[in-house]
Amino acid sequence: MPITSRAPVLSTSALSPRRRLLVLAICCMSLFIVGLDNTIVNIALPAIRRDLNASMSGLQWIIDAYTVVLASLLMLAGSTGDRVGRRRTFQTGLALFTLGSLMCSLAPGLGWLIAARALQAVGGSMLNPVAMSIITNTFTEPRERARAIGVWGGVVGVSMALGPLVGGMLVDSVGWKSIFWINIPVGLAAFALCALFVPESRAPRPRRVDPVGQALVIVLLAGLTYGFIEAPAAGWGAPRTLGCFAVAALALAFLAPYELRRTDPLIDLRFFRSAPFTGATVIAVCGFAALGGFLFVNTLYLQDVLGLSALHAGLYTLPMAGLTVVCAPLSGRIVGNAGPRVPLLVAGITMTASGLIMTGLAADTPTWRLMAAYVLFGVGFGMLNAPITNTAVSGMPRAQAGVAAAVASTSRQIGQSLGVAVIGSLVTSAVAGPFAAGFPSASHVGWWIVAGCGLAILLLGILTTTGWARRSATRTAERLAHAPDRTADAS
Repeated sequence: MPITSRAPVLSTSALSPRRRLLVLAICCMSLFIVGLDNTIVNIALPAIRRDLNASMSGLQWIIDAYTVVLASLLMLAGSTGDRVGRRRTFQTGLALFTLGSLMCSLAPGLGWLIAARALQAVGGSMLNPVAMSIITNTFTEPRERARAIGVWGGVVGVSMALGPLVGGMLVDSVGWKSIFWINIPVGLAAFALCALFVPESRAPRPRRVDPVGQALVIVLLAGLTYGFIEAPAAGWGAPRTLGCFAVAALALAFLAPYELRRTDPLIDLRFFRSAPFTGATVIAVCGFAALGGFLFVNTLYLQDVLGLSALHAGLYTLPMAGLTVVCAPLSGRIVGNAGPRVPLLVAGITMTASGLIMTGLAADTPTWRLMAAYVLFGVGFGMLNAPITNTAVSGMPRAQAGVAAAVASTSRQIGQSLGVAVIGSLVTSAVAGPFAAGFPSASHVGWWIVAGCGLAILLLGILTTTGWARRSATRTAERLAHAPDRTADAS
């Protein structure tokens, strides 16, 4: 009998093994379309630029209109799922994401496309953190949960692998608008299956809405991203650019003390007393900044400098995606059996090496050198997701899993937004002369940033897996368990 939104709240931990696997599969479908959307849109950027006569900043906004809105709303979505029902919130996100994809495919101009991408992001914000909360409450045994998270991370690799290939074929044969069609049937199928197989669940004492904190987060991320993206055209010292950075700084200055005073904050800063949790948050920012910058710059290099078709460019990046597919579930098993240190060290070393290889990029760079960089980055990124997510939710109150998972997911999207904004803008500012001729040498600054992000992951991977870090996590968990309840019962 189908479970409707009016069905009573059921115990997800009491589900049969087969039902739990179905729940995991449905949650992974949402991650699949969100992950696919990232890589499939990147491969289509040159075609979009030609068709819509978009500037470089316009291309950056196609990516960042999505990631900024997503990052701004993820924590609200996680707590909303804990409050009104995770399945209900999840289905709402699927509906909005599918509608946004349809609108993207019908967009007549750049402004319409950016607006539709923002609508996609509103829906997308309700998918990953809520799905992770569903998974965390379904798979309660730590080792089983780590493996489920490993599967979850593997879906990122599958979507990365299919995105360039499917996107390349669609762009070359039908046109760039068709890349958004693939989200529609998957979104509709996930919506229907969710109603049939995912039981409703809520947190016993979810947080109330924090409108001031939410507004400050939006101002912070929007101001920072707008400043970076528009700086190459307006000037890095222009009043508009400096004003954006000043507004973002003021929002951050007000956000932290305001959240500390609230009894039910949007961002529970107590979580950050745990060194592993704080480290996982920073690692997520660094890792996804490297990913965002890598995909953005590499796509323009392959198609605009080397002159490859969209499909050919997608085939070039297949080793990177394939290694992510292989390494993500492996990372989940390693985390479940031995902890996060080994995957983090491998991720840091390989991503640093990949960035360093690309710092010598030129128009005549040998294919084998590109392949080596892609393989190394794929290994590193595949190893990265499981330790980030597992650390973010481990040791935290299970009733607030949506909030803890949303912090990790928000860190990912902030990182990707900054990667596209910062690396894209610095590379654009460095281009001298014709774009195709000047782009390879201009991209070096971006690749140095990618290498720096990998080095940060390596150092933080060492620091956050020490005995001192584990003790800080234990103390934080004890304080959270014994601290006065800072949440309010939704009922």
